[in-house]
Amino acid sequence: MRGFCRIPVSGLKEGSHLYDFKIGSRFFASFDKSLIREADLLAVATLVKRSAHMELNIKLSGSVKLKCDRCLELYDQQVVADDNMLVKFGDMSEEDDEVMVISPGENELILDQLIYEYSHLALPLKKMHPDDSNGNSTCDPEMLERLARHSKREEETDPRWKELEKLKNSNN
Repeated sequence: MRGFCRIPVSGLKEGSHLYDFKIGSRFFASFDKSLIREADLLAVATLVKRSAHMELNIKLSGSVKLKCDRCLELYDQQVVADDNMLVKFGDMSEEDDEVMVISPGENELILDQLIYEYSHLALPLKKMHPDDSNGNSTCDPEMLERLARHSKREEETDPRWKELEKLKNSNN
């Protein structure tokens, strides 16, 4: 069940309004394909209500546990994000990446999907343990050893490739 991060918009006066939400593991467990399973995030939402629209800023900070792409062990990844969204009342056909459209009779703004997306967009492309102060990997040493053993290429090449190379060179 979603609805962790709700902002009431009916009866909200014009001006700036500040909301903060604690985002944890239960939040991400409500999404089926989340890369994040454990989290300790704070989402601070600033909603500026104007007569015709609302401006929404969401700042995320904290840490999440991710599975390392190299050694498959969990590690802590710091997350920082600062994103903006324009919220309009009206027809849903206007919606795009930077504009959220809600019906004029909507009572609340549910931010779950936005916070989910912003937190995943803040993750690095390569999810790996950070290096230590000496520049050495902090990944599981046993797994690194296994990877090194399996990634060694045999130095001896197949003799058929040598023969093909001779043919290629004789035709030039």
